[in-house]
Amino acid sequence: MPNYTLESSTVETLDGVNLMTRIFKPKQVKDNMVIVLVHQYSIMGGCQALMKGMASGLAEKGYAAVTFDMRGVGQSTGKPSLTGFAEVADVVAVCNWVSQNLSPNKILLVGSSARAPIAGSAVDQIEQIIGYVSLGYPFGMMASILFGRHHKAILQSPKPKLFVMGTEDGFTSVKQLDNKLKSAAGHNETRLIEGAGHFEMEGPAFDSEMVKCILEFIASL
Repeated sequence: MPNYTLESSTVETLDGVNLMTRIFKPKQVKDNMVIVLVHQYSIMGGCQALMKGMASGLAEKGYAAVTFDMRGVGQSTGKPSLTGFAEVADVVAVCNWVSQNLSPNKILLVGSSARAPIAGSAVDQIEQIIGYVSLGYPFGMMASILFGRHHKAILQSPKPKLFVMGTEDGFTSVKQLDNKLKSAAGHNETRLIEGAGHFEMEGPAFDSEMVKCILEFIASL
């Protein structure tokens, strides 16, 4: 028997998009914090089901976790965008819903792969967000063509940030990550997963490692 319950809800954005949302509620709450997980690039098959392993792992450790399908994914309405600026509104809407309905005083925002930049653009739009975790942020040159305009928001945010990346990430090198973070505001941490590639790190085999990184970051806040 899992040590959490699973609920579903629909969250409406300011522009009228309905987002299918799941809430993983621990039976024994460790902290009044909710962790909102933002799934990978919609256009390449990203969906909230890919975040279930991490969400359930966090709930098992006593933290409520929320996943959702962005616009145009699964049963969520609307259409996905190439650069993710429309999806920033999805992240903001879900975080506002969490604040109003789950009553946390703290939200940790976690973004995966190409949706890490989108999550990063929402961090300073929600007062209750107290930290940010990126799993495989695509800082590399090619990915920056699509997502480069999101970099400034997260790099200038004063809120604590954790960047988790595989040392064999095909989109961002360790050197590129280090160079970007040299100019970043606030407290910044990195966790390098030795030998892991970008898509490999997104797989279920690394869910427990990602949960461990997130929990260690929470303990440092």
